[in-house]
Amino acid sequence: MSSRTVIALVVVALAAGAAGYYAPRYLGLQGGASTSAPAIAQPQQTAAAPPAPRQAIGVEVAEVRSQPLERRLGAVGSLLSDEAVMLRPEIAGRLREIGFQEGQEVRQGDLLFRLDDDVARAELQQARANLALAQSKFQRSTQLQQQGFISQQARDEAENALRVERANVALAQARLDKTVILAPFDGQLGLRNVSVGDYVSAGQDLVTLQAIRQLKVDFRLPEIYVAQTRLGQPLDITLDALPGERWQGVVTAISPLVDVAGRAIMLRARLDNPDGVLRPGMFARVNLLLGSGEALMVPETALAPRDNQQFVMRVVDDVVEEVLVRTGQRQRGMVEIVEGLQAGDRVVVAGLQKVESGSRVRATVVES
Repeated sequence: MSSRTVIALVVVALAAGAAGYYAPRYLGLQGGASTSAPAIAQPQQTAAAPPAPRQAIGVEVAEVRSQPLERRLGAVGSLLSDEAVMLRPEIAGRLREIGFQEGQEVRQGDLLFRLDDDVARAELQQARANLALAQSKFQRSTQLQQQGFISQQARDEAENALRVERANVALAQARLDKTVILAPFDGQLGLRNVSVGDYVSAGQDLVTLQAIRQLKVDFRLPEIYVAQTRLGQPLDITLDALPGERWQGVVTAISPLVDVAGRAIMLRARLDNPDGVLRPGMFARVNLLLGSGEALMVPETALAPRDNQQFVMRVVDDVVEEVLVRTGQRQRGMVEIVEGLQAGDRVVVAGLQKVESGSRVRATVVES
C-alpha cells in the first residue's frame, strides 16, 4: 500500500470521529434529544430543616393580691356657708351710723347699722306720756268704782284705755328698735352696698353675713346608691382651687326626695374650717366612703382595653393567655378585679405591646 493511500485512510477516520462527536450536541441544541447523550447532573435534594424555636420575650409581671380596699363613690358639689344672710332694714330711713369694716368678723349682737331715730324716739316719749295718764285715770276709776261713785262700765273703759296705751308704747319701742340692725349670729361680713347718709328703703340689700367656721357641702348621688347612704357617713373633700389639700367631713342630712329629672338624691355634709381658708361657693370633689373590705388588686398598667371591655395577659408556665376581666374601683394606681382572676395569678404589667395570646415570655416579677 502506498503512503498516499495510508494518509487518505487516516483523514477519513478522523473526519468520521469528529462527526460522531459533534452531531449529538448539534441535534440537542436544535431540540432533538439523543438517547446516547449523557444525562445532565441535577442538584441533590436535602431534607427540610426543623423551624427554629420562638425566642422568649422579656416582660414584667405582677402578682394578683388581696388587699384592703375602701369602697368610695365620687361626686361633685359646692361649698356653702353654715349660716348666711343678706341684711336688710325693715323700715325706711337715713343711715346715721355704720359700725363695722368690710370683711370684718363680728359676734352675735354687734351693732352693724343705725338709722336716724329722732322721730321714733319722739313717738316713744309720746306713747309713754299717754300711758302714764292712762294709768292715773285707771287708778282713780278703780277707787271711785269701789266707793260707788262711778259704774263698773266706766272703770272697764279706763282699764281698756290703759291697755291701748301700753300697746302704743310697745309699738313705738318696736319702731325705735328697728332703726338698729344687729348681727344675728357670729360670722364674717361681706362688702356693703350703702354709705352713711344714704336713704334706704325697707328690704334694701345692705351687706351679707356668712358663718364660715363650719361649712356645708351639697352633692348628688345616683338613686341606685340610696340604700348605701346614711347619716354620719365619712367623706373626703378636695378642691381644685387648693390642690394637695384634703378635708374630712360627715353626712348630716339626706333629702327624702329623689330628683325626677336626674334620678339623683341630694346629700349635705359638714366640715370644719377653723382657719377660714375655705370659702362658700368653691367647687368641691367629694369621695364618700361606702365601706371597706378585701379585694383583688392589680396595677392599672395590666389592663388592655378593647371594644369597651377590659383584658389582661395572664402568664401560665411562661406562656401568655388573654383573659377577659371585670373591673371595680380604682385606687392610687391599682384597680380592683371583680371577676376573671384569682389571687396568685401573674399578669403582664410591662411589655403588653410585644406579646399576644400564646407568646412565650421570660417574666420578671415586680412588686405591685
